[in-house]
Amino acid sequence: MTNTTHFGFKTVDEKEKAKHVRGVFDSVASKYDVMNDLMSMGLHRMWKAYTVQVANLKEGDQVLDIAGGTGDLSMAFAKKVGASGRVVHTDINEAMLSTGRDRLINHGLVLPTLVCDAEKLPFPDQHFNVVSVAFGLRNMTHKDIALKEMCRVLKPGGKLLVLEFSKVAKPLEKIYDWYSFKVLPHMGQLVAGDADSYRYLAESIRMHPGQEELKTLMKNSGFAHVDFHNLSAGVVALHAGIKC
Repeated sequence: MTNTTHFGFKTVDEKEKAKHVRGVFDSVASKYDVMNDLMSMGLHRMWKAYTVQVANLKEGDQVLDIAGGTGDLSMAFAKKVGASGRVVHTDINEAMLSTGRDRLINHGLVLPTLVCDAEKLPFPDQHFNVVSVAFGLRNMTHKDIALKEMCRVLKPGGKLLVLEFSKVAKPLEKIYDWYSFKVLPHMGQLVAGDADSYRYLAESIRMHPGQEELKTLMKNSGFAHVDFHNLSAGVVALHAGIKC
């Protein structure tokens, strides 16, 4: 019997989901940062700055940036951990990763950069002080397996930060739906020449666990203490989990 999962609102063979997601990000990689600024009206910069603040990094820390894409968080983390620390910049998508690596190099940063699957992290147990995943968890086929892997590679007392689209506050639902399903695909077509990928983005957000569901999922994956912070009325939430 074939196991299925969701790809946006479609049902697909779970072995095929990663390939479909790869297609989306191959398509949008070159315009990813421009589209982020446009569709969030620049707010993604504030969300990421808050994530860096909550990470509370110190010199010498070891950080794993999963779904690091074009490198925003890796760049910010690298400034905090200094020359004695290390930030590993990873993504499952090669096009996104190479765009991010080039951008980091342009800013004078050469970080360890590798293509890797969050469900099979190629790192030893208890290795990192902080693991982050920004706008990547909702694209993963087995979120529970990925979260357990993130827990495994964290040191005791280490912190997982999950920055992700979430369930918006009820009074904003109608206007948010209109924006997501009507405006975003048009914007994607105009700027990136790709309406379908941004339609998938809107659908994938609706299929992702809400704030409380994700908190429970993280606790079930080995994190003893989990908090979340709603940003921009729940358009985005930052979940922080501590490994004991």
